[in-house]
Amino acid sequence: MGGIIGGIIGLAILGLFIATGWKIFEKAGKPGWAALVPIYNLIVMLDIAGKPTWWFVLFLIPGVSAIAAILVMLAVAQRFGKSSAFGLGLAFLGFIFGPMLAFSDAKYSAA
Repeated sequence: MGGIIGGIIGLAILGLFIATGWKIFEKAGKPGWAALVPIYNLIVMLDIAGKPTWWFVLFLIPGVSAIAAILVMLAVAQRFGKSSAFGLGLAFLGFIFGPMLAFSDAKYSAA
């Protein structure tokens, strides 16, 4: 019985992550389904953050990938008019700050 409940909770969490990514992508004018495609979703996130596509390579280097992820989340927060503190929240507590960004009235600005 515990396995079924754990599975249901796991699916609910997965659904929240998918909905969060989908909504953030759509707010930025990107296709929501791109959040579901591994590797491509990172490339789209780099575009949302205003970072060059070659930064994808940085995510393949241990250690450097963590720094690159923080910089990308800081840039995403900035593009949505949020503070650097919010960007750090996205980087370190994405399961909380991601839905806050996705389901708030934050507007994306490419400039």
